[in-house]
Amino acid sequence: MRKSPCLHLITACAALLLVARPTHAQTTPAPTIVPTIVPDVIYGHKAGMALTYDVIKPAKPNGAAILFMVSGGWVSGWADPAPLLAGAIAAKDHNAFGMLLDRNFTLILVRHGSSPYFKVPDAVSDVRRAVRHVRHTAATHGIDPDRLGAFGGSAGGHLALMLGTTPDNGNPAATDPVEKVSNRVAAVTAYYPPTDLSKYINAPRFPALHFPAAQSHSVSPIKHVSPDDAPSLLIHGEKDTLVRLSHSQKIHAALQKTGVPTQLITFPNAGHSFTGPDEKAASTALVAWFEKHLKPKN
Repeated sequence: MRKSPCLHLITACAALLLVARPTHAQTTPAPTIVPTIVPDVIYGHKAGMALTYDVIKPAKPNGAAILFMVSGGWVSGWADPAPLLAGAIAAKDHNAFGMLLDRNFTLILVRHGSSPYFKVPDAVSDVRRAVRHVRHTAATHGIDPDRLGAFGGSAGGHLALMLGTTPDNGNPAATDPVEKVSNRVAAVTAYYPPTDLSKYINAPRFPALHFPAAQSHSVSPIKHVSPDDAPSLLIHGEKDTLVRLSHSQKIHAALQKTGVPTQLITFPNAGHSFTGPDEKAASTALVAWFEKHLKPKN
């Protein structure tokens, strides 16, 4: 997973030189317009630290934005987004980020208060605020606030589903203008997400799960499924031993029962990651899902 630090603007301009070699002359090299990176947008503060996200804007944004949950085991660290962008563009035939940018979606890389200091409930609270902030400042980045998607894998998939299943319209009495804004997203894609955390409380491997068991219900997406949830695509490997396929199967069934648009895609030979043809198929399905559910409402 990837991430970024504090408020300055970087424009990533790489030129792909396409040089023709006719017999007597050369054509002028044609630059390829690369997406722009706006790093380290501050969406809140906690424990004396800034909470940030990066915005990656394609050359011709379609108005929709995908919030990627930078989270693995609810650990959310920082990394320079420029190499991530370069790699995504180079691998856009199979990479989800590259495909989304190629289809003119804006990407938002959201970092939350990280384990081990912060726990799962803290992370859930943070990403909800991130959505509010993106909505509050949408015009700044040319984003339609009603066309937001959320995406993540594993812990990131869990957080994306929490956004999809527990939206609110904001607090009109709040003194902070960001807190007055809704945290609703319009579509979700989750790779191999844990959806019921009750069995994992105090698991030694994940410090983020060391919180009171009584709170597990509030941060388990399966416990909050209702008819107003976001359309949710679930993608899972059948050989995943870290997060069992049953997590996706159960929430898929619950979403179906309440009439929420949902799809479950499984890969028979995949574990807790996707590579090769599985990665390409998952990325293709993800883009199609967001294109279907984040269309302009005219």
